[in-house]
Amino acid sequence: MEHRYLPMHDIETRNDADNGDLYLEGYFAVFNENYKVWDGATESIAPGAFADCISGDVRALYNHNDDFILGRTAAGTLELREDNRGLWGRIKLNRNDSDAMNVYERIKRGDITGCSFGFNIAEEETEYRDDGSIHWTIKKVDPLYEISPTIFPAYEATSVSARGKQIDAMKKRRLEIRKQELRKKLERESDGTESTDAEKED
Repeated sequence: MEHRYLPMHDIETRNDADNGDLYLEGYFAVFNENYKVWDGATESIAPGAFADCISGDVRALYNHNDDFILGRTAAGTLELREDNRGLWGRIKLNRNDSDAMNVYERIKRGDITGCSFGFNIAEEETEYRDDGSIHWTIKKVDPLYEISPTIFPAYEATSVSARGKQIDAMKKRRLEIRKQELRKKLERESDGTESTDAEKED
């Protein structure tokens, strides 16, 4: 499972005056917004990435803590949907849970300003850019395990490590391809099957 941290997007507390229920709601991920993995490496999430996974049993946790559950889709206390902007969610909080009430008040006061989600990447695209940087576009998430309001704006070390190994493998593969192309070119030139620039002009 990988984790990504994102700033909160319009996530706010809401008190339903009709029935007294308390909610946290807003966007837990936004499409087509670049965020930095490290210098020279970025990611974005493509529209439709969550389309096939939000119908599963997803948890709303606090700081990815399994013992600190705020809501759950299977229990009807977490609602998720994907629209043109991103992944929207609404958590119905338990007033009898003091931990949940503490999270509610901290978000309301502005002490918690980040959110994160735990997931597996089912499909992605990799782009090598002219400036030497690399960009991943996450095309499909499956499954989505959990969403979490979080305190610290940092990537999980395991995710960064996995990306680093992926880059190393890709660089080695590209270098090997270039070596093979150069070797073939030299072989063609030695066999006289590749004309020189002067010959082409003639």
